[in-house]
Parts: sequence; structure tokens; C-alpha cells
Amino acid sequence: MTRISLINPHETSADRSALLQQIHGAFGAVPNMFRAVANSPAALASMWGSFGALGNGVLPAALSEQIAVAVAEANRCDYCLAAHTLLGKNAGVSAEAMAKAQLGLSDDPKTAAALQFAVKLVRQRAAVSDTDINAIRDAGYSEQEVVEVLAHVALNIFTNYVNVAFNTPLDFPAVAFRS
Repeated sequence: MTRISLINPHETSADRSALLQQIHGAFGAVPNMFRAVANSPAALASMWGSFGALGNGVLPAALSEQIAVAVAEANRCDYCLAAHTLLGKNAGVSAEAMAKAQLGLSDDPKTAAALQFAVKLVRQRAAVSDTDINAIRDAGYSEQEVVEVLAHVALNIFTNYVNVAFNTPLDFPAVAFRS
């Protein structure tokens, strides 16, 4: 059971309603995570704005979804694991590749480097080494891309914490943890 109210998009303030209508337009519904975060219009605007900004970044959607499942697995967030597995498949990533991404793995060496870096950022609380930064650069990532990988990790940590702390009810098909 959720630990915080889920805001009804049809019975809320104008500022919340406007953002929730945008989210509905993007997803065809308002996922429970956004309804939970809507308790704070500022937090909702921040989260939605971050998704939009990073969606217009240089990292492809497929990679951002693989990063999201790796972070969700590391943080044991069943909600984000379910949501981003579905979004990854919608972005053209195979079920097998999404399952590997949960563990920070990929058959593609460049993708694997980004996922390994993302998992290190989570597990080491961003205290990565020069070797870690050089490894992702050596895999072919520009500094812009490295910063965006970190930004995706940070956004996903926020969403993971929302869903774990508030026990947000799943509204996507459940996905099993692999670790």
C-alpha cells in the first residue's frame, strides 16, 4: 500500500493539473509515480522537466532506458525496473538486452562501458576514480555524453527513491530482479 497520497489528476490544483495533463499526453495515462510526486508541484515540475531535458540530450533513448534498469536493479526499485523495461522495449531494445542491462551488462562494448559506469556511480555514491572516467571515455564517450550518463543516473536515483520510499503501486508489468 502506498505511503503517500496519489493525486487525482482531475481533482487537483491548476498547476498540478497542467503538468499531469502533459504527462498523460506522453504516456496515455498518468503513471502512479507522477501522481505521488504531484504532492509537490515543484518536485513534479523538476522531475518532468528533467525527463524532457534529458530526452532531448545526446544519449539515445535505448541507452537511457538501459541505464534506468541498471540503476533500478542496483537500488532495488521494482517500480522503475518495470516501467523502464517496458520503455526500453518500446525504444527497440530486446528483452534479452534489457535483462542484461539490469546487471550492468551488454553485448555491445560501448553500451557495457556506460552501464558499468552508471552502476559504479550508484554503488560508490559517485566516488569514481580517474580510471573509471578514463574507461568510459576510452569506450568512445564524449565529455558531454559522460555528463549525461551521470545526469540519467541522478534522475533515476530520484525516481527510485520516490518509489521505494513511498511504496508506489505498480502500474506496469512486474519484472524480476536479477541480483
